[in-house]
Amino acid sequence: MAETKANTIDTQIDGSCLAAKARLVSRAVSSIYDEELRPLGIKVSQLNILVLTYHLGIARPAVVCEMLHLDTSTVSRNVERMRAKGWLEVVPEAGRAQPFRLTRAGEDVIKKAEPAWKAAQERAQQLLGDDLVQALSKPLGELCAGGSQR
Repeated sequence: MAETKANTIDTQIDGSCLAAKARLVSRAVSSIYDEELRPLGIKVSQLNILVLTYHLGIARPAVVCEMLHLDTSTVSRNVERMRAKGWLEVVPEAGRAQPFRLTRAGEDVIKKAEPAWKAAQERAQQLLGDDLVQALSKPLGELCAGGSQR
């Protein structure tokens, strides 16, 4: 007996794939932050790198990749763009991976971004609802590490 369309694997995946749904939510939330931050000429992904760099003092690309769960090319591309804007500067050191630090202009961007970030945070919380915001606010260490374990 042939499967009905409602029971085929493509229909099941299309309608219930958590990876696809999480990706869509991520894109929707990121677009809210990017929209609010656009007047400052920064994206939320770049703001996250600036803030992490502020906390680290001197940031090494591999550490930023690990802590923000980003691939090397994404970090490299964003750091280069932020260097061009004067928000980051390379710390001279031997070796291929060039550490970097925040400049005064980078600190100013973080300060100027605060109201836009707060507005985006509020919009994203309204979109997601209290239950999902609370679930996302739990420590993510185990969740992020769980993706690489079997």
